Amino acid sequence: MVDFNNSGFSEEQTSYLSGFVTGILQARDLPFLGQDASNRFTHQPSEAVEMLHGTPLEDLCREEQIKHEKNGLDCYDTILANAATNSFPTDGDVFRYKFHGLFFVTPAQESFMLRCRIAGGALSTYQFRGLAEIASDWGPGHVDLTTRANVQVREIMPENCPDILMKLGDLGLTSQGAGADNIRNITATPTTGFDPTELIDVMPYARAMHHYILKNRDLYGLPRKFNISYDSGGAVSVCADTNDIGFYAVRVGPNEMGIEPGVYFRMQLCGITGHKQFATDCGVLLTPAETIPVAAALIRVFIENGDRTNRKKARLKYLVDDWGIPKTLEETAKKLTFALRSFPLENCEPSAPKSKHGHLGIHQQTDGRHYIGVLTPVGRMSVSQMHALADIADAFGRSEIRLTVWQNLIIPGIAEENLQAAITAIQAIGLDHRNNTLTGGLIACTGSRGCKFAAADTKGNAIALGGHLSRKMILDQPVNIHLTGCQNSCAQHYIGDIGMMGTRVKTEDGGSVDGYNIVLGGGVDDTQAIAREVWKSVRADEMPSLIERILVAYLRERIEDETFTRFANRHTPEQLVELCDPSKIAAA
Repeated sequence: MVDFNNSGFSEEQTSYLSGFVTGILQARDLPFLGQDASNRFTHQPSEAVEMLHGTPLEDLCREEQIKHEKNGLDCYDTILANAATNSFPTDGDVFRYKFHGLFFVTPAQESFMLRCRIAGGALSTYQFRGLAEIASDWGPGHVDLTTRANVQVREIMPENCPDILMKLGDLGLTSQGAGADNIRNITATPTTGFDPTELIDVMPYARAMHHYILKNRDLYGLPRKFNISYDSGGAVSVCADTNDIGFYAVRVGPNEMGIEPGVYFRMQLCGITGHKQFATDCGVLLTPAETIPVAAALIRVFIENGDRTNRKKARLKYLVDDWGIPKTLEETAKKLTFALRSFPLENCEPSAPKSKHGHLGIHQQTDGRHYIGVLTPVGRMSVSQMHALADIADAFGRSEIRLTVWQNLIIPGIAEENLQAAITAIQAIGLDHRNNTLTGGLIACTGSRGCKFAAADTKGNAIALGGHLSRKMILDQPVNIHLTGCQNSCAQHYIGDIGMMGTRVKTEDGGSVDGYNIVLGGGVDDTQAIAREVWKSVRADEMPSLIERILVAYLRERIEDETFTRFANRHTPEQLVELCDPSKIAAA
């Protein structure tokens, strides 16, 4: 025992220190408890390993180790330090920057891409102008609208990152958690709140979910990214069945199961169309207020049990594949104060069909006013167009702009007497509201100009394709054409009537050019289908004429007013190739 009596300490200090040391010595005799690599408990320190959600640290994949070393939310000091020297992040900080919506996109571009968070895709004109200012002051003078009703700005330098993040805050926006292994932008039916055909306004729930995520630190750093969507039951699709959680509004009438008639939500799980899978109805019926706690519980089940060793098996889909839906719901229910309500889908009233390209054109609202859906080719807008659109929304609408998952936008709240003036103003800036059946559903990811994973210039090729088709033909039925640059399928090519995935096509001189693998027959919601591959390695410069032949064959061979998806899925891939043979098209 240490002797403090002759150490110069007071009597009170000596008493305290003696007790402290005695406690330390006694603690040496406490039994040890730890876990080994198999999650078994042990009393031997030599057998114990450090764990993260039941996984030994040494087994974590690289991204999980990066997150464990330092939470991505805590790298703002690094962002400031790099801004001071105009330096890009290195090593693990490249991944951590994504927690702040900043993507270092080298080698495609030696700059950052900024991705925002916009709850339900709803923006005030003040916010819309502010995003235009970010693009003009620190970006390339244009923005890209995304397939999650979001905005991306490119060509951002390190020195400007703090100013941009502060500017977003001043606008009432954020980019927190917009990338990496986090819950992405919450999407909602873009016409919700003014669509006469919808069952419920879902914007309050999308916004509540958005803010709940932002304010709960434990909801960051998931095993993999996570998507949530709300469908109001209205006419315009938000592709909720492509999300990890899709909440679909339904009406329940009189029944013998003791459920009070009214509007509820079905919960669908594990949509991931890049892996050829739509979300599946899990048999649960939720009140609107229950959707947020159920999502909160399910996400935490995923956090605790998702695979953190293999990035290719880390999405929610793989946990549910392993467990099954019943166990997934059972584990979710353990985290809730209320029981999950089972109710057969067939006992709900049938949902109204979606209006393909209903996000474009002029449509009457619940209040008698109108909204105008504006076509923005492949989602790209100049800052001058953005300022003009904000002016139009202020002058004729309700100072609001809604973004869609179709890379277009909506201006709501326009009185009938102002429609023509608004249309004239839209056309004056080089945009249009008319539903072009060929280009109204033309979607393209960033492509090789701005993404290191892309094998083709999707946006450039999409613009060329749209121009070619518009010059060559007229189509009486809308089609969706999706161009994605790689197998990550950011443009969701498997749900397009016609889908294309970028690839490199070898040339005779040993080089390679842009090309596409082409799939046909996809759809979402009431036309749900995963497109099938029909052509491989089609050169980009030969692709427009092939797509033209595909559509000509459709017009020639369809049964009455058959949709393209039904036509494509009525034939085998071999039959489709034969129908599109140039000699047959020429003979017709």
